[in-house]
Amino acid sequence: MAFEPVQLAIIFACLAGGGILKGATGAGAPVLAVPALAMMFDVKFAVVVMIMPNLLTNIWQGWLFRRHRLPASFVWGFAAAGAAGVLAGTLMLAFFSQRLLSLMVAAAVFGYVLLRLTRPDWKIAYPLASRLRLPAGITAGVLQGASGISAPVSITFLNAMRLERPVFISTVSIFFAVMSALQIPALGYFGILSGHGALISLAAIFPILAFMPVGSVLARRLSKENFDRVILILLSLLALKLVYDALAG
Repeated sequence: MAFEPVQLAIIFACLAGGGILKGATGAGAPVLAVPALAMMFDVKFAVVVMIMPNLLTNIWQGWLFRRHRLPASFVWGFAAAGAAGVLAGTLMLAFFSQRLLSLMVAAAVFGYVLLRLTRPDWKIAYPLASRLRLPAGITAGVLQGASGISAPVSITFLNAMRLERPVFISTVSIFFAVMSALQIPALGYFGILSGHGALISLAAIFPILAFMPVGSVLARRLSKENFDRVILILLSLLALKLVYDALAG
């Protein structure tokens, strides 16, 4: 696949935006990058582009915050459930139409925005969260495999536990890394991830890493409320554009 300079600039901007979000929050690069890339190209391309950044940045963050983990039974149970779900989601990615996939991405984004707006103080105590980790992990994995975005379930679920930032980053990084490690061979098996696509995905790591420090700076200078507001507005606009393109196409 050859790209025009304008297309390369768009891809770079989408990835940079994802890097800013990840640098500010410790998670969520696909939440911004996937709908933006899907709007400009298609969902399969967006999922492929983000697969290596998801794997490598989360391995790094998981190692960096390795001393701040929840009990192993919770972390690895949640991650294993996500890996199981991602297989089902990858089947959907392989066989569903582009229109349906775009609507699924838009629905995932709207779900994330809605939960952030309506249940900002929602809290799940650890004993209940431990019982919910398997169904939550499977559901998030299906979303990740089919749309490249598991945040409406995974990030919302962990946020509701009111974890400290290092514990949250450690847990979600292991979850994303395990899912991505399984998603790569699954995408290759169905012919969605080629050697050329893998190279594009590896190259996508650099703009994300380059702009993660920008997100860290913005998170310190902007209030959390204002930063969240900007991100939610941007995500809503991207989701609306995806819905419009899918229905008008």
